[in-house]
Amino acid sequence: MGKEAYNDISVVKATKYYTVEEIKQHNKRDDNWLMINGKVYDLSRWAKKHPGGAKILGHYAGEDATDAWTAFHNDKEYVSKFMKALCVGDVKDWEDCETDLKKDFRKLRKYAEDSGLMKINPAFYILHLLHILALEALAYFVVWNWEGSMGAFLVAAVLLATAQAQAGWSQHDYGHMSVFPSHKMNHIFHHIVIGHIKAASSHWWNFRHFQHHAKPNVVTKDPDIDIAYLFLLGDYVPKAWGKKKLGFMPYNFQHSYFFFLGPPLLLPIYFHIENIFFVFKRRDYVDLLMTVTFFYKFFWLYGPYYGGWGAFGLYMFMRFLESHWFTWVTQMSHLPMRVEKDKEEDWFTLQLATTCNVDSTPFNDWFTGHLNFQIEHHLFPTMPRHNLGKIAPLVKSLCKKHNIPYRCSPLFTAFGDVVRMLKKSGEIWYEAYYHG
Repeated sequence: MGKEAYNDISVVKATKYYTVEEIKQHNKRDDNWLMINGKVYDLSRWAKKHPGGAKILGHYAGEDATDAWTAFHNDKEYVSKFMKALCVGDVKDWEDCETDLKKDFRKLRKYAEDSGLMKINPAFYILHLLHILALEALAYFVVWNWEGSMGAFLVAAVLLATAQAQAGWSQHDYGHMSVFPSHKMNHIFHHIVIGHIKAASSHWWNFRHFQHHAKPNVVTKDPDIDIAYLFLLGDYVPKAWGKKKLGFMPYNFQHSYFFFLGPPLLLPIYFHIENIFFVFKRRDYVDLLMTVTFFYKFFWLYGPYYGGWGAFGLYMFMRFLESHWFTWVTQMSHLPMRVEKDKEEDWFTLQLATTCNVDSTPFNDWFTGHLNFQIEHHLFPTMPRHNLGKIAPLVKSLCKKHNIPYRCSPLFTAFGDVVRMLKKSGEIWYEAYYHG
C-alpha cells in the first residue's frame, strides 16, 4: 500500500466522532481513552511506554486531559507527532466541554508563553547550583579546619542539610523540565543533582511527583496523601475509615505524634526504603550507580575524620535536619486544603481547590525554593520558578473573576495549618469511629 493511500485511511479514521459520554466509558487501565484538544486518543496498549509512567495516564482515563497535557509538555509539537498514531477520532460535543473558565485559563497560558514567562534566566540556575556546591565545600572545610571535632560535626550537618534542601529544590526544577529547552539536558542534570548530590532515584521521583501534580490531594491517585496507616487527611478519608472501624493508630492524637513520626522519619527512614525498593524492582541500575557515587564521595570525605560509623551518623543527622525542612515546606501548601475522591474537575479548579500559597519574601522564596508560589507552579509546572511571582497577580485576577478562592498565608501560619488540619481530621475520625 502506498504512502498516500495510508495517509488517506488515517484521515478517514480520524473523522470518526464520539460523544463525551461514550468516551467516559473507556476509563479503565486496559481501556483508556483521553480527550485532548477535541481529539480522542486510545492509550490502552501504549500507556506502559509513556515516559511518565502508565499510572498518570490512568488518572485521566475517560476525561478531558487537555490542560494537564499542555501543562506537562514543553515540547508539544514534538510529542504531537507520536500521538497521531493513537488518535481514534474527534469529540462530537467538544464545545459543550469548553467552559468560560477553561477558555480564560488557556488565554492566560498563551499570554505566559507569548510574554516570555516560560523562558529561563540561566544566571539564576547557575548561581543556585553554585551556592549548593559552596555550602558543601564549606561543610568540608569546617570539618578539615576543626580536625573532625564534635563542633565541626554539628556545623557541617547544618551546612550539609541546607545544601541538601536547596539541592532538593534544584532537582525539582530539572525534573519539571523547566531549566533547559532540551529534554535531554534536563534529564542529565536531574540525574546528577538528585542522584550524585542527593542520593535518590530520578525515575522514582518522576513516578511519584507527576502523579501528585496530575491529581493533587485526590484519594487513590496522589501518592503523597497515601499515608492512611499513620495519618488521616482531610474530611472524607477520616470519616470513611472511622465508620468502617479501619486503622490502628489513635488518629485523634495525630496532630501530636506527627512531630515524632512525620518530619523526623520521612527522609531518614521512609524515603530510603522506598527508593531502594523502587530501584531494584525496576532494575534501574543507572540511578543506583548515581546513588553509589554520592555515598562513595561522602564516606571518602568524612570517613577519615569520623570513621565509617561516624560518617554514617553525620549522614543520618543531616537527613534528619533536612527532613524537617522538606516536610513542612512541601506539606504546608497541600495538606490544609481539600482531600477528596476524584471529582473530575477542570485543571484550574482542581489545582486551586487543593493548593495554596505562602507570602513571598526574599527569605521565603529561597527557603521554599519558590514553592511558596505553589498555586502558580501547579498551574504551570514547566514555568521557570523565578517567573512564578510574575504570573501570580494574573492568576489572582482570574480567580476573582470566576469566584474561586485563592489562599495565601504567612509562612508560620501555613506551618500551623498543617497541625490544625491533622487535629480536625483526627476529631472527624474519632466521632465517626465511636459515634458514627
